[in-house]
Amino acid sequence: MTDTAYPYQEITLDQQVALHTAATRLAEEFDGIYGTETIEKFLRNSYDQFATAATIPNYLPLLAERFARQRLRALARVEGHHRDGRPVVLFLCTHNAGRSQMALGFFTHLAGGQAIAWSGGSEPGIEINPAAIAAMAERGIDISEEFPKPWTDEVVRAADVVITMGCGDACPIFPGTRYEDWNVDDPASLDLADIRPIRDEIERRIRQLLGELNVTTN
Repeated sequence: MTDTAYPYQEITLDQQVALHTAATRLAEEFDGIYGTETIEKFLRNSYDQFATAATIPNYLPLLAERFARQRLRALARVEGHHRDGRPVVLFLCTHNAGRSQMALGFFTHLAGGQAIAWSGGSEPGIEINPAAIAAMAERGIDISEEFPKPWTDEVVRAADVVITMGCGDACPIFPGTRYEDWNVDDPASLDLADIRPIRDEIERRIRQLLGELNVTTN
């Protein structure tokens, strides 16, 4: 990978090394499914998704690798390379910094590996809402390592259920996918006390959804 692939900012030597290492890890993980060209394409594109944002530069290769891994796993499901029977749920909102991240946190925690959850935003923010992180921490769930990200076609197509929360007409629609719109208040700019009721409503809805998916909660 060379810096010419990344038009948004100068790529340091450390970043180039980190991206090369990420590509090697992904190639090993998806060996026999996707070749080097496909993996590097997804990694470059995923890097570009974050390079325009005010993200700490040293974190960019890590974010790109995590996002590329999610997208490649989604593509593998869409193309029939990997189906393990677990339902996949995608949570979408505008900034992917509050509601959808709390929903992802609850779903992942309660499902305990019996189902898969992803999240995304139509206009991804820069960081997770600190008050949302604090509210989830009160329930023993750490979402501080998550990051706002856009959705992509392969991620939406891989989902069995798409839950939308305030992204309006920007939310993608694909035939054959179950959609639900949750009318949940946006926690942006709210303090911890005001976010707690939103958090509790999201938890209630997640537990109901898991029951509908026949997933036993922890």
